[in-house]
Amino acid sequence: MARFSFSAQLVLLSVALVFAAPQGDWLGDFDDKEHFTDEADTFFTDEVYKQAKDFLAHFFDGAAETSPVAKAAKRPFKSSLEEMQDFFGLKVTGKLDSKTLEVMQKPRCGVSDISRYGHFHGRPKWEQKTVTYRITQYTSDLKPSEVDAAIAQAFKLYSDVIPLAFTQISSGTADIMILFKARAHGDFHPFDGPHGVLAHASSPGPGEGGDTHFDEDETWTLSARGVNLLLVAAHEFGHALGLDHSRDPTALMYPTYNYVDTKGYRLPDDDRRGVQGLYGNIVPGPPTLNPTPTPNQNPNPNPNPNPNPNPNPNPNPPAIPEQCSRDLVFDAATSMRRELYFFKDGYFWKKSSLFNQIQLTAIKTVWPQISSVDAAYEVPEKDMVFIIKGNQYWGTRGYTAMPGYPKQISQFGFPQTVTKIDAAVYIKHTKKTLFFIGLKYWSYDESRGTMDPGYPRKISQDFPGIGAKVDAAFENYGYLYFSSGARQSEYDYRRRRTVRVLLNYGWLNCY
Repeated sequence: MARFSFSAQLVLLSVALVFAAPQGDWLGDFDDKEHFTDEADTFFTDEVYKQAKDFLAHFFDGAAETSPVAKAAKRPFKSSLEEMQDFFGLKVTGKLDSKTLEVMQKPRCGVSDISRYGHFHGRPKWEQKTVTYRITQYTSDLKPSEVDAAIAQAFKLYSDVIPLAFTQISSGTADIMILFKARAHGDFHPFDGPHGVLAHASSPGPGEGGDTHFDEDETWTLSARGVNLLLVAAHEFGHALGLDHSRDPTALMYPTYNYVDTKGYRLPDDDRRGVQGLYGNIVPGPPTLNPTPTPNQNPNPNPNPNPNPNPNPNPNPPAIPEQCSRDLVFDAATSMRRELYFFKDGYFWKKSSLFNQIQLTAIKTVWPQISSVDAAYEVPEKDMVFIIKGNQYWGTRGYTAMPGYPKQISQFGFPQTVTKIDAAVYIKHTKKTLFFIGLKYWSYDESRGTMDPGYPRKISQDFPGIGAKVDAAFENYGYLYFSSGARQSEYDYRRRRTVRVLLNYGWLNCY
């Protein structure tokens, strides 16, 4: 199968994951058959010999060349086989044996294994700080929300380690266009049906650069069954960012496809070093929009920082909040896909039910438009979280900011006098969102998209025992949690009573 297409201005390098040994027309003679085995008791059929030669022709014979003419000038079989054995850490014999054949038949990516320092030739990369992506066609194997989440998580593996943000858009042309389609799909690289080529992507660049396609004939899953979308997408997006293959068997960009547990999965060290070699590192602490200092900027001779609403990044970032302070006051809190998020001073702590470690993350590394959070709430039926700051709010799906935001909070139905929301929480069985502002609260009907009549009402009147004012609120396992200062009330909404009183810091593994 051809792996390269050409135009007058752009060479588009296509990358594919292969779930079986290469298929197709077997070409070439076998006058060098003496190089095929050094095992006297091993018998290989002619078809196996042909597969081995086809494998080397596809991945190692002139693989560094992008021209079909150059690739036609093939090297001796033995030289290609020795290079392949060396790449995979096998015993270099120049002869086919069972271990070498086993590696050839593993699931793998379809691009050549010849690379320069793990980067594509010429080191192509995205020059902008925000890369957009759009999914134009979804798979029927998963819900669209599940696809959105997996794709966003795959991109986040990279945005966690490099100063690059990824934003999903729902219309127009994105930097990276994504689709699921079987067979021919308009890029001169048709898929070959189930259990063959899984996906392919192009390296960064204008036009179709970075575009990523998934074979709809495969069975896409979020588990070890079928084909795991997160792992395949993360591998392909590595190519879309400029990474080639790695020789490290533990790397995501290693040529062969291997399932690993994706719970808490992070970019392996080899891949992290490779992508940081292209885009740089995230500086510890709150990142700025431009993490590389400009050398010709003159420092301010006045060392005394003054409050300044200037949107430029603050050279004196706020201190990291103290996690285990008994006086900890949350700015906001929300659930998100069965995990809890607690916001404070430009950061958030994430608490997962799957592992004990509490993660602290700068808000801007996930949602670049948002510097801090006043209130947040989740509507699970929509797979949406709404983040509120001042008189604006954003809709997010996982870590993906949805298009069309920010919007004004007045669109909820608030009067113009309301310019800030203290807390918000969604009640599942009533499908109402409660907004807390000062000493009062409002009830918003998510189904109708309107405020309920008769509001605002006093918090102390309808929720006795939780305090007169709410700083943060969230739902967890059927209970509501209202924070007022450092104190928190666990509240049974159906019975309208406080169950117990806690301290905020107890959620962060502080005892």
